[in-house]
Amino acid sequence: MNTNTLREVAKQMVAPGKGILAADESTGTCEKRFAKIDVPCTEENRKAYRGMLFATPGLGEYISGVIMYDETIRQSAPDGTSFVQILQNAGILPGIKVDQGTTAMEGSPNEKVTKGLEGLPERLKEYATLGAKFAKWRAVITIDAVLPTDANIRQNAKDLAAYAKACQEAGIVPIVEPEVLMDGTHSMERCREVSERALTALFEELKNASVLIEGIILKTNMVIPAKESGEKKSASEIAEATVALFRKILPDNLPGQAFLSGGQSEVEATENLNAINKRGPHPWKLSFSYGRALQDSALKKWKGSKENAPAAQKILLHRAKMNSLATLGKYSSEMENRSTS
Repeated sequence: MNTNTLREVAKQMVAPGKGILAADESTGTCEKRFAKIDVPCTEENRKAYRGMLFATPGLGEYISGVIMYDETIRQSAPDGTSFVQILQNAGILPGIKVDQGTTAMEGSPNEKVTKGLEGLPERLKEYATLGAKFAKWRAVITIDAVLPTDANIRQNAKDLAAYAKACQEAGIVPIVEPEVLMDGTHSMERCREVSERALTALFEELKNASVLIEGIILKTNMVIPAKESGEKKSASEIAEATVALFRKILPDNLPGQAFLSGGQSEVEATENLNAINKRGPHPWKLSFSYGRALQDSALKKWKGSKENAPAAQKILLHRAKMNSLATLGKYSSEMENRSTS
């Protein structure tokens, strides 16, 4: 394991003005998204869609890395160029989702733990030969009146640490993702409290596993009220609560944190990221690793048609640019119309 390489790649992932495109939806998730645009979720269509995203002209200006799914990292464009090569040619780091989804936790069936530690070192070795420079593992923390339990938080933290250690031993930078879900009716204050518990446990377990903090990227949620809470908070309030929590918990030697969008709309995710960076400078880069918040409008425009690809790419590039500006605290909502008109 070359620690300098891990440090360098982690820095590239959160380079100023850049963020990560999460295109690692499982086939099941892809099916739900394609159903909304009446496109059958065949392997061919998934390949055409992701290929269209990756080939977006100029994407490398705003996107540092792309997280792929197992199927995708093995695929190629119609001309035979592998997706990995297309990304590398654009100066974008290829990444891979390595967890195998979630399952109910033993003894607490309403909580989830993540599968995939079994056979992970072998899988990582193969992904490294396929060109992956970083990986992702997602843990989900459910909130209700009594959940999460300490046992669930601790188990997810231990598994994230074991995964991170395995990645670094394979020469791959781990994105460590504990997601406190936005689903439910909980308040912003409850989200803050649970996020603090989850992040505290995570950094304890990373330390216990001797994970190199300078060679990881954190991917977690903003401090935000649940979707059904009825609580409305401004971007400024969300930024204030999120930054206060991070300053309390995150070690200064963490290279960066790439936010997940977690069900926020495209513009909300950008506005909140911008408000967070306006409160800088921070000891760590605060960037984005968005899936839906980068892809939604592009997917609706594409609709499974090759003819729509250029227009869909233009939309993706616009969202990437808006979020790039937000990582620098230089975004404003007026820019939305200006650069699409």
